[in-house]
Amino acid sequence: MATEKSYFAHETAVVESGSKIGSGTKIWHFSHIMSDCELGENCNIGQNVVVSPGVKLGKNVKVQNNVSIYTGVTCEDDVFLGPSMVFTNILNPRSAICRRNEYVPTLVKKGATIGANATIICGNTIGEFAFVGAGAVVTKNVAPYALVVGNPARQTGWVSECGHRLHFDENGLATCPESNEQYCIKSGNLLKITT
Repeated sequence: MATEKSYFAHETAVVESGSKIGSGTKIWHFSHIMSDCELGENCNIGQNVVVSPGVKLGKNVKVQNNVSIYTGVTCEDDVFLGPSMVFTNILNPRSAICRRNEYVPTLVKKGATIGANATIICGNTIGEFAFVGAGAVVTKNVAPYALVVGNPARQTGWVSECGHRLHFDENGLATCPESNEQYCIKSGNLLKITT
């Protein structure tokens, strides 16, 4: 991990000692990075973001404005967290009952996108390159490459690693319009065809 001089923190940001911040990371206005969290290299932390103790963010994670990432959340490399999206970390919170020893972990895998104003109920895994649509409420695991929308979130299709919705031909193949990579469905899972 990097020294303080290898990342940028706006003068209004609070970065507590004991946090580990990767080189090239940028932390913007009024954000709070708490102790004992890890931010990988080249992350971008938008305005008014809170990163709680124990949170781990991989490399190149983009966190848009007004996101709170609570203890128990791990995001792998290249994750995108849209504006005002929400994580939870307790299944049955009550103001009068302290449940700090009952945090339920949430994992967001490599390359996944969570859209603006989406809510991720704790204890779930968002698969690699999955796409959670804006405003969706995720109450169960999301498969790799799945496109989910609605409340509760339901899968409505598949997306490529570039984030494009895939359309399958009569042979069961789909091609990403941006990368030209091909995909197929096998045993209910989306697979990228490698040549």
